[in-house]
Parts: sequence; C-alpha cells; structure tokens
Amino acid sequence: MIRVVVVDDEALVRSGFQMILNASDGIEVVATAEGAQAAHVIRRERPDVVLLDIRMPDVDGLTVLRQIQELPAPPHVAMLTTFDTDEYILTALRSGASGFLLKDTEPEQLAQLVRTLAAGGVVMSPKASRALLRSHPGAGAPQDADVSRVGLLSDRERDVLVLVAEGLSNADIGTRIHLSAGTVKDHVSSILTKLRVSSRVQAALLAERAGLLTHHDDSTARDNGR
Repeated sequence: MIRVVVVDDEALVRSGFQMILNASDGIEVVATAEGAQAAHVIRRERPDVVLLDIRMPDVDGLTVLRQIQELPAPPHVAMLTTFDTDEYILTALRSGASGFLLKDTEPEQLAQLVRTLAAGGVVMSPKASRALLRSHPGAGAPQDADVSRVGLLSDRERDVLVLVAEGLSNADIGTRIHLSAGTVKDHVSSILTKLRVSSRVQAALLAERAGLLTHHDDSTARDNGR
C-alpha cells in the first residue's frame, strides 16, 4: 500500500485528491494538511509520497520541502501548482522535489503518477515542463556547458536518460530495454555523475534542454509510420 499525504491550503483540493486516490487500488491517503501542519503530519505519518502545494499563504511549499528533506528517510515529493510556468518550480526541483503536477491533472492519471513517484520515478507534466524551460532557458547554469555534458553519455546511457525523463522507474526502464534493475541503477548513477546533477529530475530537465526528448518523439513517430 502506497501511503500518501496531501498538503494544500484549499480544503476542496485536499478532499478531491483524497477521494480520487483512496478509490485507487494500492493507494491510501493517510492524512491531509495545511502548510503550517505539514511537517508535523509528515513526521508522524511517514508517508511514501507527499503531494505538496507550492504556494500557500501561511507556510510556502518550499519551506515545507526543506523541512521534509531534513527527515532521516524523506518521502518522494511532487509539487502541486496551478501555473504552467510557476517561478518556484525550478527551485523546488533543485531542492529535492521529484517533479511537479498541475492541479488540473486528469483524475485517471493521478493514481498512476503517484505510483511512479513511489517507485522512484520522475513526474513532470510535459506541457508544463516545456513552458518552464522556455521561461527559464538557463535553468540556473550556463546552458551550453550543461548541454555539452550530454555528449559524454554512451548511446545506452542516452536511452536510459530519455526513459528517466519519461518518469519510468529503474524496474520499468529495465523492462523496456531488457536490462536488470541493477544495471539500470548503475547507468543512472553514471548519468548523474557525467551530467554533474544530483537528481533524476535535474537530469530529465537537462535531457529536454538538450533536445533528446524531441528527437525521441520524432524517431518514435517515424517508426510508427513505417
């Protein structure tokens, strides 16, 4: 059972997410909270996944995220936002968040996204991530230097990076390209080292900036057209 805590200042959002997720197999919302209560509730409940509003009036999501990351075994956190280009998203991703969701995510997709988070995957709305990168093209570092490091990756590591950016867990990546989960883990570790990033989310953002996801989509479309 995947244990989830939903943190949002709006009662309607909390109850809506709770209802949708509790109706899904293998997922239980063990608590909901507003910003000021969030860190205490998360320490008490020890969830696997936290869905965390990035903008709250009493305690903002970035503060709560930092508190969560200080826990001995922090849960996977996805930031919730209503804005495609929320100015705080990049800061949240650099601070340890495993992705972000728009609050209008389709109900049927929400449970699968939570499962992806629990498995260690990356969750990013493609529409929102592209808009975010357009509005923050440098992503806090010189773009040319960041992108050039993609050239250090082997062909197999590039394949793995694309699947990381799609939000797949190590086990799912292994199934897709016929490798063991341990081998995929080694590839991911090498990718993070070569790209000089500290998380799968940062690697995924760099993959999109380098055009790997666009090239992958184009290749898939050509293959499907044969």
